[in-house]
Amino acid sequence: MTQPENSLQDRLGRPLRDLRISVTDRCNFRCVYCMPRTVFGAGFRFLPRRELLTFEEIARVARVAVRLGVRKIRLTGGEPLLRSNLEELVALLAALPGLEDLALTTNGSLLTPARARALYAAGLRRVNISLDALDDATFATVNGVGYPVRRVLAAVEAADAAGLRPVKINMVVKRGLTDQAVEAMAARFRHTPHILRFIEFMDVGTANGWDPAGVVPSQEILERIHRRWPLEPVAGPRLGMVAARYRYRDGAGEIGFISSVSQPFCSGCTRLRLSPEGRLYTCLFGSAGTDLRTPLRSGADDTALTSLLSGVWRDRTDRYSEERAAAPRRERVEMFRIGG
Repeated sequence: MTQPENSLQDRLGRPLRDLRISVTDRCNFRCVYCMPRTVFGAGFRFLPRRELLTFEEIARVARVAVRLGVRKIRLTGGEPLLRSNLEELVALLAALPGLEDLALTTNGSLLTPARARALYAAGLRRVNISLDALDDATFATVNGVGYPVRRVLAAVEAADAAGLRPVKINMVVKRGLTDQAVEAMAARFRHTPHILRFIEFMDVGTANGWDPAGVVPSQEILERIHRRWPLEPVAGPRLGMVAARYRYRDGAGEIGFISSVSQPFCSGCTRLRLSPEGRLYTCLFGSAGTDLRTPLRSGADDTALTSLLSGVWRDRTDRYSEERAAAPRRERVEMFRIGG
């Protein structure tokens, strides 16, 4: 990743490198760790379309962010593929000078072979697909809508065939729910080009009933896998990376661990987040964002937007995961509004 001149840094010396763009708050799953059905039922009201940023508005923000140092953009949701004609936004972002990586996180339900090819043709290059277990009973409990595992696996293969690779598989590990699926998931994706990543159950938002007892520390998962298939760490640049990378010693591939609870990585966090309605957040666990929609729709030019974005980043002091134990309980933005 290239380092732009006059790198923009926050108050803790962290540079701006990544932008996560949530294109919609809507999702067709009701995952227990994000949008549990008991809270987000049939009567829940999502944002009306007029309140969402247009693709052109999103691209304007992204263009300014890239000029300020962003090199990687990830599209998220909600479920981003629910946003109509998403390929149009992908094409706008892929054309930005200086952008080095454009990816998407999805539950895979709408990632057909044709859609995967269209996204690749528009300029998307990588996808992360969520899958928390291999047996339908457990996965149905997690996703809340009875969606079958086989269709997610089909989406993984569709992405790979279209050139969206390596496909990363995101598995949230929650004790008493998905923790017994760890070895089966590892076995399924060994000897494939896909990268399985184990994610600790996090206290994102306030609606998922987070309890520290539900967290399975990454070290515990690593030791379980290592006993069966020996692992070794993969060396590489750490700036902005959230996953600790390991490979199987027998050459069967790579896995990763995202340990926001047990091994916080705030000191290396380089991410800025844009919500569907145009609020800018400097932390996944943020409680308030900065309104960009109003200036965007009030005639603000790129100079004004640059000043606004750079000011937000320069004032940033967030390190919630490092302070979690001592942090007072507070309202936090829900994950489906700013992506994972």
